[in-house]
Amino acid sequence: MNRKMDFFTALYNIARVVNASLDTSVILDEITRCVANTMGVKASSIRILDAKKKRLLMGAEYGLSESYIRKGPVLLKESGLDQKAMAGETIWLENAQTDDSFQYKEMARTEGIKSVLVVPLRVGKKTIGVLRVYSEEVRKFTAEEVRFLEAVANLSAIALDNARLYQALKTNYDLLAASKYRIDDN
Repeated sequence: MNRKMDFFTALYNIARVVNASLDTSVILDEITRCVANTMGVKASSIRILDAKKKRLLMGAEYGLSESYIRKGPVLLKESGLDQKAMAGETIWLENAQTDDSFQYKEMARTEGIKSVLVVPLRVGKKTIGVLRVYSEEVRKFTAEEVRFLEAVANLSAIALDNARLYQALKTNYDLLAASKYRIDDN
């Protein structure tokens, strides 16, 4: 029961952050911190699909070393793990250090990462990125942990989409306001 309360409290706190801000860096940083602490894992990260749909860019991370973060690009064509997640699947790797679907096995070894759980960030039917958790030991995640991470991924996707829509609306408003002033000046 205590674990369920931890998940509920974490979801509540994440929903509050998503509702309180349109600053994606603040929101995603808080989400990765909260996920890692709630699940008791080494680290958490959110990666977002780039405009060309070829790479997953780091949106936020918590608990990863600077050298791991800068290890190189996560390319979809080279990451079987992320190809499956981007297709909408939740993926668990028992050991990233030995699994061929993990793009940077040697860096996982150096970082001390064993098990990885990856869930897609989906807006409607479109996948826009992934949420990952990394453990230092081989770990089979429970069904509750998977559901928790999937719920957090859904909130993350909503936050990203809201920020994107807000930015588009703001840009349109600024363009409209600028054109109105030009018309009024004539």
